[in-house]
Amino acid sequence: MTGNEALRLAVPRLKAAGIDDAPRDARLLLAYALHIAPDRLTLHLTDALPPQAQTRYDTALAARERRQPVAQIIGQRRFWRHAFTVTPDVLDPRPDTETLVAAALERRFARLLDLGTGSGCILLSLLIDMPGASGIGSDISEPALHVARHNAATLGVTRASFVQSNWCTSISGRFDLIVSNPPYITAAEMADLSPEVREWEPHLALTPGGDGLHAYRQIAVQAPAHLMPGGRLMVEIGPTQSAAVTALFAAQGLTQITTRPDLDGRDRVVTAQKPD
Repeated sequence: MTGNEALRLAVPRLKAAGIDDAPRDARLLLAYALHIAPDRLTLHLTDALPPQAQTRYDTALAARERRQPVAQIIGQRRFWRHAFTVTPDVLDPRPDTETLVAAALERRFARLLDLGTGSGCILLSLLIDMPGASGIGSDISEPALHVARHNAATLGVTRASFVQSNWCTSISGRFDLIVSNPPYITAAEMADLSPEVREWEPHLALTPGGDGLHAYRQIAVQAPAHLMPGGRLMVEIGPTQSAAVTALFAAQGLTQITTRPDLDGRDRVVTAQKPD
């Protein structure tokens, strides 16, 4: 069986399982099975599949039919120009979160704190693009921190350290930039999520339950004490949460509070500053 023939059989299987972009996923998984980069797959589609690759492909397709995310199957996701290891213990990095990275890089920083670091994709992307800065990634989940440490080692980022903490409870010191992509999906919204998210990603990182604002309440109360004068606090939000998060930050004395949209025009990042 050639690569082309394998794709022709795979796409209907994935479509029958309800996969929206079955052709794309079939190609990504075939490249994974062949141990080649996706952009080189076309060069090998007329080649016969080695038996090991065919077995690997069938296993990957079966996992995708169960709606396991492609990133978890192949073990990585590209984010902000880098490849990050992804497991079921961390969120699958999303393009929307790059809005937070881009906003944070608009000003220099020397000391960075990433609350709820997960895979470490935000922390490590920022440190790579800000030479000389150092940072801490915190997470309540030790398995998530294991993934983040692995990503730091793989990317050669030695200026990052990691600590298990429930938001700021185990954090010491002050920072000129604090960032976070906390859980913000409401309890009512969970049922509407795709199976890839609802059944495979860690609920601890998706939702705090209730109105989805619990993490922001904790961050608003705890983070200002760890900001240097003039330091920035930046959080990713759900598209309807700007007003609520702005009010929480303002109540703690933070100023210059703004909201910026993602590439689709939806509210995505709230930025605040500690007064000088």
